[in-house]
Amino acid sequence: MGDRRQARELALQALFFFDMDKSDLDKSREAFCINNEEKLTKEVKPFFLHLVNGVGENRSQIDALLDKYSKNWKISRMPVVDRNIMRIAIFEFLKCSDIPCSVTINEAVEIGKKYGTGDSGSFINGVLDRIKSLEGF
Repeated sequence: MGDRRQARELALQALFFFDMDKSDLDKSREAFCINNEEKLTKEVKPFFLHLVNGVGENRSQIDALLDKYSKNWKISRMPVVDRNIMRIAIFEFLKCSDIPCSVTINEAVEIGKKYGTGDSGSFINGVLDRIKSLEGF
């Protein structure tokens, strides 16, 4: 597995934990990093922190886009895994111009297939493709 894929998967796990725990982001992130120290190698950790911190700092903008383009789905009713995968991807759309949108979507779909339900891949693909197309990323 590549370093960026590992960073995305760890970011998903961390964001899932924060989403469920509703605790302080800084304290939770620190605890997550301590508990996953061996996985957060020097190659993985910078991108992981960029994703986690970026989603945290831009969450209201990210969730506004997610809410706008997810037809008939409120964010609170989405599966926690799916919504956090899409939050990471939307952050990449917004703030990681060095990553092509097609790569971001592909990564999100593959991670959704691995960690989500049988419908996660197509759901994630549909919402992210709609955001990419209609927002002009």
